[in-house]
Amino acid sequence: MRSAAANKASAVLSTLLSVLGAGITSAEDVPKTGGVSIELSSAEARGLNCLLSFVAENMHEVDINSAVYETVLFGKNGAVALITLLDFEELPAGRPRVRQFQFTDMACDQISRILFNGVQECMTQSGNKDACMNGLSLKSRLATEMIG
Repeated sequence: MRSAAANKASAVLSTLLSVLGAGITSAEDVPKTGGVSIELSSAEARGLNCLLSFVAENMHEVDINSAVYETVLFGKNGAVALITLLDFEELPAGRPRVRQFQFTDMACDQISRILFNGVQECMTQSGNKDACMNGLSLKSRLATEMIG
């Protein structure tokens, strides 16, 4: 038989655990802080050229003054077709920006994958040079795969 003190302690512990448990959230419920999100939004054929449009959003608390990514475009056969630098310029904190890049002598339907290989330049107000790559999130609205 349990004592009255043990029953009371058990009830207090149970109440405490339920109160603490109410504050627990899953990883999906926690808003992501930090990082840069880049989405391939569209590809427009312009003769023999391809105009790619990206939506970029800086989810850090400080502005990124300059973001230049070393980027690799792969052809339909999976081979490297082009290594280039994409200058996303300024990315203000919490505000999406659209950036467009034209690739000459490359048809849009010949680009199978885009690899964000690294950062050539990343300047922030806080001096965090890793802000452009740490927490980088890539997605695509097209069949073209985005990897990084």
